[in-house]
Amino acid sequence: MKTKDENKNKDLMKVRFSIGAKMIILISFIVILSLGAITALVSWLFYGDLRVSAEENNFEANRRAAVEAEMTLENMKSHSRILIRTITAAGENAQSEQEAADFFFTENTQIASVFFIAQGSSEKLFVNKNFFASREIDEETASTYFRDQRNAFGRAVRGETLLLNAAPHFSRPLLALIFPQQNGGAGGVLFSSENMNQNFGFGTNQSYMINSDGELLSHTDFSLVRSAAGLSEEGFIRTILDSSQKSRQQIVESDFKLLHSADNTGEPVVTRQFLAFTKLNTAGAVVITSIEYDKVFEGIAATTRRNLYLTAAVLSISIIFIWFFAKSISVPLKALTVVARNIEGGVFEMDLKPKGRDEIGVLTNSFHKMCAALNIFGRFTNKEIAVKAMRGEIKPGGLPKHATVFFSDIRNFTAKSENFTNIFKDAASDLIVQWLNQYFTQMVDCVEKTNGVVDKFIGDAVMAHWGTAYSAGSPEKDAFNCVNAALMMRNALYAMNKERKQGDASNPAIQIGCGINSGIVTAGQLGSDMRMEYTVIGDPVNLASRIESLTKPLGADILISEDTWHLIGEKFITEEMPSVTVKGKEKPVRIFAVINIAGSRETPQNLNDVRKLLGIEAPDIANVDVNADEKKYKIDGKK
Repeated sequence: MKTKDENKNKDLMKVRFSIGAKMIILISFIVILSLGAITALVSWLFYGDLRVSAEENNFEANRRAAVEAEMTLENMKSHSRILIRTITAAGENAQSEQEAADFFFTENTQIASVFFIAQGSSEKLFVNKNFFASREIDEETASTYFRDQRNAFGRAVRGETLLLNAAPHFSRPLLALIFPQQNGGAGGVLFSSENMNQNFGFGTNQSYMINSDGELLSHTDFSLVRSAAGLSEEGFIRTILDSSQKSRQQIVESDFKLLHSADNTGEPVVTRQFLAFTKLNTAGAVVITSIEYDKVFEGIAATTRRNLYLTAAVLSISIIFIWFFAKSISVPLKALTVVARNIEGGVFEMDLKPKGRDEIGVLTNSFHKMCAALNIFGRFTNKEIAVKAMRGEIKPGGLPKHATVFFSDIRNFTAKSENFTNIFKDAASDLIVQWLNQYFTQMVDCVEKTNGVVDKFIGDAVMAHWGTAYSAGSPEKDAFNCVNAALMMRNALYAMNKERKQGDASNPAIQIGCGINSGIVTAGQLGSDMRMEYTVIGDPVNLASRIESLTKPLGADILISEDTWHLIGEKFITEEMPSVTVKGKEKPVRIFAVINIAGSRETPQNLNDVRKLLGIEAPDIANVDVNADEKKYKIDGKK
């Protein structure tokens, strides 16, 4: 005979293709993902050098733009001062002044006009007629513009040099440089910034110029200049203007529209930028140059993308293999997970078929055997209680519970079983069991439908309780469910008896008596280390059993105690029976027969209706001797 260990070894030998072998194949394909690590390493090696190079190029582009802007502003200021000095030296000779101005504008075609206020003299304005005519601008706009800048000229007289954006006034890229004169007064020059705007774009680098007030002066996008964009509210612009450094480079994150193009919706998006700035010596102007962070590393990003595409292709192939292998593991495991959850919920009937000879197949076969064993086990014990104990909802030990306890018993069961034996001989045992199982099936169904717990079967007797493992929420509701279950049993038995054939010795009619009592009981798992059961003990349990034995002598099928009646008496039609003095109790116990649910218009409506319906003979209460052998009861006079 083989031992248990030999049987276990035999089960292990049935594994032909282990999960370990599957994992080796899986890991072999996952190694291919190392291409991703190689891609990251290559990107990291080139990243540092490329960043240094990008910062140097951006800073150099900013330096070149700043030098050009500085030279342009200085030339405009110095040339304008030469004209002003020449005109001042010519005195009040209008012809000489105009000739000097014409010659000046011929040599400085980018200058639109020159305006100055000499100390102690009147204002003078000289206009480059060719400049205004070629751009179809009215010459009077120059006079209007300079008259509007009285405040700026006042500041210039006090020694301040100002650089202003004149594009909004002329709808052309023009700048106005207003500066103080050495001998008093102030001068101003209006000139084109077209060349400066064009030269501010160095490939992917973008340069623009602002004045000391944060006003945009020059940019390759003229629409921004014409709109007179004020940038002083931008955080990084404010930082640049407040900085004591003349030039610097930093990384900026902003949704500032000058730093990048808007997305497809027209809304700016937050981007990272390499940003360099240089403060000019003229008028506090600042030249800023930026390049998008992503554009700097676009080459690396493109290479990385290609490597990622390769990695994705290899990974896709790997996933196909992994998917097939994973299905052989995941599908059975999912099925076992469902079975485990069903077992946890108390469902033991499962149809499991092993689909392989590996560890999963062996485990599935074991689950199949376990479900079959649990299904059989569930019939020998209270399955709901077992499930609750398995979940940890019922702990070892006892707890006080306000419960309603029920006992029922088949009347004249001993005589009926002897009749089975006399008629059917050796086949009697099997017929009795079938007869009882049919009866118990109906009774258990009534208990479970009302949220009760079947405690045990004691021969032909049934013990059940409400408010212990389950509760409807209050002792009153639990007591109602218990009494309602008893009425359901009455109706179920009535229907069963109606279907029975008269004189069928193998399926005789059944009459029962039910005793119900409510009170504080001790509920818990009782027994030994080898076998335990969930049950209730206490005086209310004993009283319920004794009340059940009173049903026959009192001619009723359902009797409840006074404690139960106080909980639910108003919800049922009841009739008080003679009080009973129970052994061990000093005061008589009031007993009530349950007739029907209160408010029901159907029969029965009184105890006589019950007796007539069930075929119970009305006893002579005065001559009843209840259980004379044990002397447990004595009947007091009827009230």
